[in-house]
Amino acid sequence: MRRAHRIPLPALAVAALVLVVAALVLVFFVAPNDADQGFSQRIFYFHVSIAFTSYLCFGAGAWKALRHLWKRDPHADLESYVAVHQGVIFGSLVLLTGSIWAKISWGHWWLWSENQLVLFLVLFLFYAAYFMLRFSVDPGPQRANLSAVYALFGVVLVPVSFMAIRLAQHFIHPVVFTRHGAAFGGWILVAYLVSQAAIIVLAYTLYRVELAGKLLAARVRELRLA
Repeated sequence: MRRAHRIPLPALAVAALVLVVAALVLVFFVAPNDADQGFSQRIFYFHVSIAFTSYLCFGAGAWKALRHLWKRDPHADLESYVAVHQGVIFGSLVLLTGSIWAKISWGHWWLWSENQLVLFLVLFLFYAAYFMLRFSVDPGPQRANLSAVYALFGVVLVPVSFMAIRLAQHFIHPVVFTRHGAAFGGWILVAYLVSQAAIIVLAYTLYRVELAGKLLAARVRELRLA
């Protein structure tokens, strides 16, 4: 049986639920208000966590794409597709939560002059176009190979987008992690770490659910053809 060592999906779902509830409690009832932004700063715990998770999803999609091209893993193409799909979903949430936070804190929904915002939008649109490429080609080796190459090219934008935040000279997008560690501590750090763990586990759970559904659908098609 393939990947028998994986964590059972029901256990993952329970872990995701527990972590999400713990994160909500910490964010809204334990962590203190920010001295400058007040209550609205609490969106930070979700915005930053979702952003890192979207990067991880795109990275996972590229890794699975590499496995497809290198090892010819029969399942790697589908796994890459699902990882990219989850990355686009969480990427849309990054843009949504970021726009809300920017409007509340700085009075702007969007600033085209901010490179870190524009670069993440470019990353998001690049991977959104992945689906246009994939579904413009009939299923088969050609589609899998083209999708894999596209996913590998796209992952180059991930460190570029991340470094744009670190190198930004304006404060529309604050830097929360420095070379010396987190720029905060105490319950704020605890709430962030739990929130980050919750979003990652949730994303992996959704990935597993979608992948299981795709594999089941493929199996049903094979049985119908047989």
